[in-house]
Amino acid sequence: MGVSKIVSVSDLAQTAEACRASGRTLVFTNGCFDILHVGHVRYLQAARTRGDLLAVALNGDASVRALKGPTRPVNPEADRAEVLAALGCVDFVVLFHTPRVTELVREVRPQLYVKGGDYTVDALDPGERAALEEAGSRIEILELVPGKSTTAVIHKLAGSALPSA
Repeated sequence: MGVSKIVSVSDLAQTAEACRASGRTLVFTNGCFDILHVGHVRYLQAARTRGDLLAVALNGDASVRALKGPTRPVNPEADRAEVLAALGCVDFVVLFHTPRVTELVREVRPQLYVKGGDYTVDALDPGERAALEEAGSRIEILELVPGKSTTAVIHKLAGSALPSA
């Protein structure tokens, strides 16, 4: 079931247009979601409550490497997409392969764009913010889940040995 939530950019753009036409709200967010943790889940659940449908734009592997460095992602894009799609609060997952989501925003034109509390509206990438403004998207920053991050999980794992099988 979850894999059917993984859609193309054109399909998501059509869904966004249908939402606008019917008065429903498509909530849109993006990120790497490399190692899914409770901070991600709480954030995505909160995002979903802001509208009728939640679309997650997922950075592809090359864009994660460009943003996070050569050791990332830990999990490949197909696995990350499938895990996100399995969440009940996520309606759509779309992959993008650039470091920024600017062009995807221009094509999808979401009604509402959300980011986690580790961002501010002023700290958003200027190109992304301009694309959101051109699309007429509202921007909302959700509350940060303190102490929960992929980097923290990776550091914790690096400090402990895996048990032998």
